[in-house]
Amino acid sequence: MKLLDVVALLEDLPELDLYRGQVGTIVEEYEPNVFEVEFSDLEGRAYALETLPASQLMVLYYQAIGESTLVDGLIGRQPDYQSRMTASL
Repeated sequence: MKLLDVVALLEDLPELDLYRGQVGTIVEEYEPNVFEVEFSDLEGRAYALETLPASQLMVLYYQAIGESTLVDGLIGRQPDYQSRMTASL
């Protein structure tokens, strides 16, 4: 994940009033795998700005992608996530 990637939330965060599937944009990287994500409505108005770990996010792609893109996207993810992905294949 990198600056300006469009991401989706992977889990509900009711204490932040954010829920799985909501879409945001990475606007800052504070440390490896920790990002500030801005969530905006369809008119571009921000309704949330939260610091989240990569393990709670998924990068969204708006064009065809190859397997190498998906594998490259896993680099830096937490090992337990990689294990689950490998086990499901």
